[in-house]
Amino acid sequence: MKNILVVDLFAGPGGLGEGFSSYETSGQKKPFNLVLSIEKEERAHQTLELRAFFRQFNGKAPGEYYQYLQNPSPSTRSRLFRKFPAKEREAKEQALCLELGKDNQKIYQHIKDRLGTTDRWVLIGGPPCQAYSLVGRSRLKGKQLSPRTRQQTGLYKEYLAVLDRYAPPVFIMENVKGLLSAKDGIVGGGNIFKKILNDLKNPEQALSGKIMETKSVEYKIFPITQNKGNSQLNFLELDPPSSSYVIKCEQFGIPQTRHRVILLGIRSDLDVLPSPLKQTHNMEEVTLWDVIANLPKIRSKTSKEEDSMPHWCKTLISARKEPWFKSLSSKSIKKEIRKVLTNLTNLKVVSKTQNCEYKPYRGKHGKLENWFNDKNLLNTCNHESRGHIVEDLYRYLYAACFAIVNRVSPTLNDFPEELLPKHNNVKEALTSSKFIDRFRVQVKGQPSTTITSHISKDGHYYIHPDPRQCRSLTVREAARLQTFPDNYFFEGPRTSQYVQVGNAVPPFLANQIAEVVFDIFKQSKLK
Repeated sequence: MKNILVVDLFAGPGGLGEGFSSYETSGQKKPFNLVLSIEKEERAHQTLELRAFFRQFNGKAPGEYYQYLQNPSPSTRSRLFRKFPAKEREAKEQALCLELGKDNQKIYQHIKDRLGTTDRWVLIGGPPCQAYSLVGRSRLKGKQLSPRTRQQTGLYKEYLAVLDRYAPPVFIMENVKGLLSAKDGIVGGGNIFKKILNDLKNPEQALSGKIMETKSVEYKIFPITQNKGNSQLNFLELDPPSSSYVIKCEQFGIPQTRHRVILLGIRSDLDVLPSPLKQTHNMEEVTLWDVIANLPKIRSKTSKEEDSMPHWCKTLISARKEPWFKSLSSKSIKKEIRKVLTNLTNLKVVSKTQNCEYKPYRGKHGKLENWFNDKNLLNTCNHESRGHIVEDLYRYLYAACFAIVNRVSPTLNDFPEELLPKHNNVKEALTSSKFIDRFRVQVKGQPSTTITSHISKDGHYYIHPDPRQCRSLTVREAARLQTFPDNYFFEGPRTSQYVQVGNAVPPFLANQIAEVVFDIFKQSKLK
């Protein structure tokens, strides 16, 4: 069987593409060849380019690659690329920093050049639709849409234009769950999800707004999961409920309660019935702690103060003299905090892991062990703590100890009054459900909550469950929860790295979707 080419639009850091390009058949062959990734954000593009470079070595990356991950900088990256000029050229042809809606002619030409005459290819990608997310709509309530937001909400039409122009046999489109309940234009109008489904069925008609006299390319749209009892996916004509298009990642071996809409499109001339994504019924849920527990222990940095291990210990230990600690009514939480602070100075923690030995995944799920680990890694990359002010250190300490005792994350109502932030909306939060969980501990024995780009802001929604580290999650921990392999390096400043990870599709999920797509090509007669 010839390779199936893959074109990735709105690629982000490459989660979907990574899942497809790493998919192996039972005969250990990789049938998918990622030939083009399009991303407009410069830092995410740099991440894509580096990963495209890495893939050229077919699992046998040179030592120079791992040395770069240990000491990343623009100069060391340039030296790495220059040493392997042919691999660099291919990586730069694969990963392009271009914007759909702005650089369309360049993008169309690259798609044409990279595909050639083949009809064995798949289009993947998720047009950014933050404005359709539940949080995005909450923020926009009663407000005029900005030109940028209006542009984003229409980006799926750029996806339609590629479908219309190049007619891929199969496509995968991913988006936020909020799409199901969003209205056209955000406020007013009909249900946007039904409109998108209808548009995807006939892209040319959707773009022109006219009933076409000549037959144009059409698609059958499937949900990629299946309710009980049926081994084949439903046709759109059967009008399955909108909820059937939602994938709950925790049901597929992802250590995160991430729920996303994923659409499978098959060109109507293909007489194919796809098989559904297989749920991991025989495997218990993968928890947050299962995938991050053995990563190197690192302490939080202290911002606006001296940042050193002695000062950090001294700052935390002084919590016992604070009014909030003395006023605690829960003896169990008080005891847990005392226990943490008593052993604090004996901890072997660092502020960053640049020179720490790599700690591979050693959890109970064998498939993830093979997925995450790379024995050639010299260090755990993208694993550095951010800085926190003293008041937040106390809040994180209290919240993590609360979660140990109660096995749930506290709400603002559970905090001592002295630890409540002095924000204008705190009073509102205490009397309603809005922002009541503004300090959220990720609980050990459960999948994490959804990793989103908001993790780049302050980390309050992503507090590490170990109070001895007293910090928010690192980029690498978030990447583990998103199931990026440990040798997947995120370029740019840490804030950008968080955004990239939060916006990505979990590669381990994409890898399972690739199996569904591969089966479609096996059934088809495309050459």
